[in-house]
Amino acid sequence: MYDVILPLKLFKSSKLTILAVLAVAVSVFIVIVVMTVMNGLTVDFIEKNHGFYSDCIISTDSMVGFADYDEFLEVLRKQEFIESATPVINSFGLVKSETSGKNAALNLMGFDVDNHFQTTNFEESIYYRKSEPKLAFSPSYNPNLPGCVIGIDLIADRDEWGNYSQWSFLPRYSYEITCFPLTPRGTIVRTGTAVSANTKTFYYSDNSNTGLAKVDGTTVYLPFEHLQIMSGMNIEPKRTSAIFVKFKAGYNMTKSVEKTTSLWTEFVAAKTTNDTAALNFFKNVNVQDFKSYKRETIAPMEKERAMMLLLFLMVGVITIFIIFVIFYMIVGGKNKDIGILKSLGASNFGIIRVFLRYAVLIGVVGAGIGIAAALLFLDNVNSLEGLLYDKFGFQMWNREMYAINDIPDKAGAALVLQVAGAAVLACLLGALWPTVKAARQNCVEILRVNQI
Repeated sequence: MYDVILPLKLFKSSKLTILAVLAVAVSVFIVIVVMTVMNGLTVDFIEKNHGFYSDCIISTDSMVGFADYDEFLEVLRKQEFIESATPVINSFGLVKSETSGKNAALNLMGFDVDNHFQTTNFEESIYYRKSEPKLAFSPSYNPNLPGCVIGIDLIADRDEWGNYSQWSFLPRYSYEITCFPLTPRGTIVRTGTAVSANTKTFYYSDNSNTGLAKVDGTTVYLPFEHLQIMSGMNIEPKRTSAIFVKFKAGYNMTKSVEKTTSLWTEFVAAKTTNDTAALNFFKNVNVQDFKSYKRETIAPMEKERAMMLLLFLMVGVITIFIIFVIFYMIVGGKNKDIGILKSLGASNFGIIRVFLRYAVLIGVVGAGIGIAAALLFLDNVNSLEGLLYDKFGFQMWNREMYAINDIPDKAGAALVLQVAGAAVLACLLGALWPTVKAARQNCVEILRVNQI
């Protein structure tokens, strides 16, 4: 019974308890706040890429593209694990605004509205046609004109809070877009001795806010058929740059990508068995999940998150050391009490239980205070940032520069429980050696008259 009552008395009576609880609470607060923000930013970025590119991408870096995509699309759509698939053309072109006269070399993406919106979350990014997404390439002021969707950062200004200044109506802007078509062999199409160029005027039909800064600031979207002609990919055999694939819910992504890779390998083998020349149209084609496809942007963020976790492991080590020092002082001051307990029949294990339960109490109370403070802070972090900006002009992230809306403020239950468990474990580890050392003392030596 003493090993239940004494930990509570120690917790209430020792002034060093306050220091230990504060050390645990501060560590828990810092870990939960920073990991919530960092995890939130990383997960949000990954989800935006997932929504834009879907689950699996069959693609080539070649500007020529790959052939027989329409036949392979039919193969894909017959598979039970595939929800939908859509061809996509990625190209480059010169874009001239006939309103402002400005020129820029930009990325061009061509897709078929029906299939693309079934496969990706692109329809959630458009503004004027949000209620009628299938009309994204149809200008509301004249549906018969060829339309284009412009990346939001190319056409609208963003304020310091990430809000865009949008017109209440669709302005009549026109863009002259020029592409330099390539032959299936990869050479530029020529007219006589001059380099051929395909130029067509498109009209602003909507803008797209995907939340991916690099995409929104460099990309113009066109109907698939138009860009296929302008880039020369309509020259037989017709080609595309990529196929985006969405898997059905419940199917494992890794295994589904492996199945898709096998389907592609078999398809290419069947196409090139009796026609080795056709192999040129399937060179350098990769089948990847969306994370591998965008590894140059996703991998650095995941690495930063891993580094942050490593730093917080170091914070945990510091917490263990603080608890060790505090317990060393507490146990050192309780030698007489330990001697009395042992003289009354308390075992070494009983002494260990007293102090380890005391450590658990410190960990639980400290973690509880730290969690409560962290959740309260996170719940008000965006309001606090607004207040600091209004009073002092301080802003954690300037939304004009960073594609961030609100600061992530939702700490998952898993993170809270993991941090709380780690805090209690740190207290136990910090208290273990001083406790074992105290329990192993001889009560006769402790209670010698010259030591009382």
